[in-house]
Amino acid sequence: MRHYEIVLLIHPDQSEQVPAMLERYKNIVTAGGGKVHRVEDWGRRQLAYMIQKLAKAHYLCINIECDNKVLNELETGFRFNDAVLRHLTVVKSQAETTPSVMMKAVDREEARRGDDSRRGDDSRRGDDSRRGGDDSRRSEESRRSEESRRSEESRRTPQEASS
Repeated sequence: MRHYEIVLLIHPDQSEQVPAMLERYKNIVTAGGGKVHRVEDWGRRQLAYMIQKLAKAHYLCINIECDNKVLNELETGFRFNDAVLRHLTVVKSQAETTPSVMMKAVDREEARRGDDSRRGDDSRRGDDSRRGGDDSRRSEESRRSEESRRSEESRRTPQEASS
């Protein structure tokens, strides 16, 4: 039996059905005498380019060990499942059981989001938002200069305005 890594892009509207799909694919592999070494749910991510007018997709990575017959059955299932936008199967020399680089990045993002929620929304903005900021002063100054310009224009005589 050979080792494979399969990456699936699932339609973002079908994200709720991902656990059921994973269970179905795991059952196909184990029923065929294979093993599932690693399953990673990378979540909803931005696509590099539009696929079927979609900018995001739900990513899954599965590492399995199975024979060619089971792999063909899986890929046929991917092809005829409308929820699967794309799939990629790569032959591996050995079983991958450690977290992938992508999964480590997902974990870091989740940890960072957790830190932001503990600090509050102000941490994502600059220091100006917490202390009143220069934006409010700038808008006040621009409003005053606009008013003074208008008042000067209204004081001009029609002859001065035309020249």
